[in-house]
Amino acid sequence: MSLTARFINSVEAVPAEQWNRLTGDEYPFHRHEFLAALENSGCINGQKETQTGWYPFHLLLEDESGTLVGLMPLYQKTNSEGEFVFDFAWANAYHQAGLDYFPKLVAAVPFTPATSQCCFVAPDQNSDDIRATLINAAIQVAGENSISSLHLLFPTETEQTTFTGLGLLSRHDCQYHWHNKDYSDFSHFLGEFSSKKRKNVKRERRKVAEAGISFKVLTGHEMTDALWDEISPLYASTFWRRGRAPYLNPEFFKEISSTLPDSLVVVIGEKDGAAVSTAICFRGKETLYGRYWGCADLYDSLHFETCYYQGIDYCIKEGIKTFEPGTQGEHKIARGFTPTTTWSSHWIADQRFASAIADYLEREGEHIDDYAAALESRVPFRKDL
Repeated sequence: MSLTARFINSVEAVPAEQWNRLTGDEYPFHRHEFLAALENSGCINGQKETQTGWYPFHLLLEDESGTLVGLMPLYQKTNSEGEFVFDFAWANAYHQAGLDYFPKLVAAVPFTPATSQCCFVAPDQNSDDIRATLINAAIQVAGENSISSLHLLFPTETEQTTFTGLGLLSRHDCQYHWHNKDYSDFSHFLGEFSSKKRKNVKRERRKVAEAGISFKVLTGHEMTDALWDEISPLYASTFWRRGRAPYLNPEFFKEISSTLPDSLVVVIGEKDGAAVSTAICFRGKETLYGRYWGCADLYDSLHFETCYYQGIDYCIKEGIKTFEPGTQGEHKIARGFTPTTTWSSHWIADQRFASAIADYLEREGEHIDDYAAALESRVPFRKDL
């Protein structure tokens, strides 16, 4: 079968039903609706004053009849912001050598450190063959256009094995995920904690309740424009406190509420009838992804309740298997999240830098493994389980 690769500068160049036939509903972030909302709202590929360095360059693979048989959501990047797999040192080394690191190609969801597929394959195709063809096409166009590198961020473990077999450099890191052991309720979950850790969680939840804060959990169907206008400043405040503009804007959230409502899970903490905290999450087939949070005031333990305990409660009630609350944060361990390996794959055009980076990744990987092993001793669960 003869296959043709082509690149597009907007997800809107492909009808939603054709795109979603390949991406399915397991990962909400790769659905046509999500990526279109990023483009339509100007969160990516925006005007000069709102440019964030993400420019759609999606890779399509089509058969002789023009039928889509494979795709890789792909971006040309002019910086390393919003990726959460940090290569700032690599870019600096290129600069010091008088070489251009940017633009680079990145297969990832903008601003989203969530494990999901990087390559999508039609059900009637051979997955390994299509993945290999997509990778080779991306590398070829990078070479032809003096693009420094290709980075596939947060792929599944199956994909990572394929990418490594194709000669890409393998990198891994550690996040903290919660796993549902068919808990009947939050108390059942806490019953697996040691006594000291269990008391600490109960105390944190009690402090939030005693502050007069209550919670509601809404889907996109229940979110109105007025509600988004109320909670968007809370989300934005998390970024402004760090001296930077928020990645996403109210227009994005409002569009997603309309086009992908079943995938949205919004936690809102209220005090005296006003929103004081929020956690904006997305729901996949078997995973809840905690993505964005913010608050009006720094109440004791409000972050833990809004971002973690409310999400765990939701997963237990809905029978969701995994909760990925985001990147970093060792404090998650004491609250029932366990160290989990995440992956990325990298192709570097310059073989001198490729060799140096390969050596660095080997040493970094040993450190990550030691770090994750040490964290295992800090999980709050009882030793007799």
